[in-house]
Amino acid sequence: MSMLQEFKEFAVKGNVVDLAVGIIIGGAFGKIVSSFVADVIMPPIGVLVGGVDFSDLAVTLKAAVGETPAVTLNYGNFIQSLVDFTIVAFAIFMMIKLINSLKRKEEAAPEPEPAPSKEELLLTEIRDLLKERK
Repeated sequence: MSMLQEFKEFAVKGNVVDLAVGIIIGGAFGKIVSSFVADVIMPPIGVLVGGVDFSDLAVTLKAAVGETPAVTLNYGNFIQSLVDFTIVAFAIFMMIKLINSLKRKEEAAPEPEPAPSKEELLLTEIRDLLKERK
């Protein structure tokens, strides 16, 4: 089998396509959650903390000299990223929890008893006939 044929089989497998779709949706979901955090969650937190905007928090390591910009350690961006990650992780956790509970409900639902086979029906009929003879 040629390498091109092997690659084609690999790329067309369902798992690879599902993974690609998941990555694309995950990227879009990440943007939505980042916007939600930046525009909805962080302003009230900033008010509670005293009007602090986390993304502006930084420590100047070296002041600006002439046209050379200042060197800063932007720990506020890191805090913002941690908040984003926590909210995304929690949202994914809740989604997976919901999916798992739906799966458990499907598994817990009793399956209908299968119809008896022809042999079972015939044996039941024979049994009933034998009972009538007695």
